[in-house]
Order: sequence, then C-alpha cells, then structure tokens
Amino acid sequence: MPRPRNLALVAGAALLARRALRRRIQVSPLWPMPALEVPTSGRPRSRALRLLVASHETVADGVVRLRLEGRDLPRWQPGAHLDLVLPSGRIRQYSLCGDPEDTSSYTIATRLVEHGRGGSREVHEQVTEGMELEVRGPRNRFPLIEAESYVFVAGGIGITPILPMLRALPENAEWRLLYAGHARASMPFLEEVEKLGRDRVTIVEGRPDLDALEVREGAALYCCGPEGLMAAVAARFPDVRLERFAPPAVSGGNAEFEVELRRTGRTLTVPAGSTVLQAVRRELPDTAYSCEQGFCGTCQQRVLEGEIDHRDELLTDDERADSMLICVSRSRGDRLVLDM
Repeated sequence: MPRPRNLALVAGAALLARRALRRRIQVSPLWPMPALEVPTSGRPRSRALRLLVASHETVADGVVRLRLEGRDLPRWQPGAHLDLVLPSGRIRQYSLCGDPEDTSSYTIATRLVEHGRGGSREVHEQVTEGMELEVRGPRNRFPLIEAESYVFVAGGIGITPILPMLRALPENAEWRLLYAGHARASMPFLEEVEKLGRDRVTIVEGRPDLDALEVREGAALYCCGPEGLMAAVAARFPDVRLERFAPPAVSGGNAEFEVELRRTGRTLTVPAGSTVLQAVRRELPDTAYSCEQGFCGTCQQRVLEGEIDHRDELLTDDERADSMLICVSRSRGDRLVLDM
C-alpha cells in the first residue's frame, strides 16, 4: 500500500490522532492520506458552496440519490460527509458516496424517515432538479486507515460512507462486507456492492447474526447504519469505527441543573431528559440553532463558569475549554453560566 510522502500531512495526521485520543475517538494512521484541514486556531470553517441539483433519482425503496454539480470542488476521501443546507434552513449531514476524484459534482443519498424531524422528507419531496442548495464541507471523521484487513458492516443507508471505501481499496486488499436491510429492494447500491465483492459480500434481509461475524486481530472494523445495529456491533467489538449522524444514547449523567444567562440576568432549570437549547429558547426564542445533534455549530455559546459535559462531534479541544454546543452538551455539575 502507498505510504504518505508529505511530511506536513504526516504531522497533521499525528496532531489529529492526538486530539482524537483526548476525545476518546478511534483514529489510526490514515491511508489513503486525506487532505487534512488542520487549523491554526479554532474550528475549521468550511467554505459554503452553492451547488446545482443536477439529478434527484430513486435508487431503492425509500431512498433518493442527489448529484450536486459545481466547479473546482474540494476533494475528499472515503468516509467524508457534507453539511447540506435545505430550503427550510435545516442543516443535515450526508455521507459522500460518489467518486472522490470528481471535482465537478458531489453525490449523496438519503432514506425517507417517516417519523423523523423533517429533513429527509424535505430532501425527498421539496428538493428538485434545477434547484440550488448550499453545502459546507467536505469533512471526515470516519477515515479509511491502513490495516492488514477490513471488515465492514452496513445497515441500509449506512452503505453510503462504506461504498467509496470499497472502491478505494487495492485489488489485493483483504476485506469482507456484511450488508443488512429490511429487504433487497430497500438496500441502495446493492448491485454495485455485489459486483465489487463477489464472494466477499454477505447480504442479509432482516437482522444480521453478529455471532457469525469474524474480525481477526489486525483487521479494521467499520460500521454505519441504524443506532441499534451500531450499538450491537460496538458491544461485541469495542474497537469498531462508527459513523453516526445523531448523538448516541446516553445511559447516565442527565441530572437536572441550572443555567445562568449572564447578560440577560435570567436563571433557567434544565430538567433531566431536556436540553440547554430547549430551556434557553423558552426564554430567548430567537436563539439560533439548526441540526440539534451537535454537528453544525449553529448553537455554539461561550461558557463563563461551570464544567461542561461535551457531547458534540464538532468542537476542537481549544474551543471546548470555554464554549459548548447547547443542543447536546450538558453540565457536569449543578450550574453553568453562559455569555447570553
């Protein structure tokens, strides 16, 4: 496998790995080496792009694929995703599943979630060909690493970040894929996956048997799919690398606490099971927010006092010292003071 030659990129990868260890994220030396964004200070701010929806097509039951066209688009590596700004202003994250070398378009896919928060329905029913959409990124927290072998587990739409990985692996790479879905008709990119893998792909309609999943020492295990599938894989294989677009369920640490809004002179109670954002918006309804999942950074607020329980997927270590995303993060103690 090719080794990185650019010493600056190696140094950047080492910095990213050290940050990840402090944040308890599983990261190893990267291969292929991605174009890393290593900021000198603060969070990397991806420039916003206006892209044309060149195609909007159904590729499986309940799944649509969008091709977004532009010029001289930033390159990306397998595992990367985009922030898509929908016509309503909602921001949602979608894995890139096209060709990383194509600088004229990005390809994403999404499944319709009937009882979700409205983002997927908007993509399915309101986004149309010829429309322009704003995107931010690409960003990658799910990189393909160098390993002796690979095991991939995908559930339904979770195949999207994994598909570019399969295409990128050398022909002599050792890998296997377990791809599960409710039915074959609901599983996007199934035909291409089967052609790529032949005897290395196992297709399961229904719940997969994880007891039969073999992960040898030295193998890199990747999983993306419904939260239940990822939780089951993580319980069995703690070293798995996961890609999720919603914060994991938290089993503890959700006690009630107070939040003082220093500039407005108000003190709020954040109940167990609620969020700081919900409490703040009851008093300050114009408070900006978007994803409510700790990804986009819209609700970032400065913290003047208190110990933060960070649960986001975005902030750097420096930012975490004195700020938080109030849509997901909480207090480790009984009080926080925000600069609001």
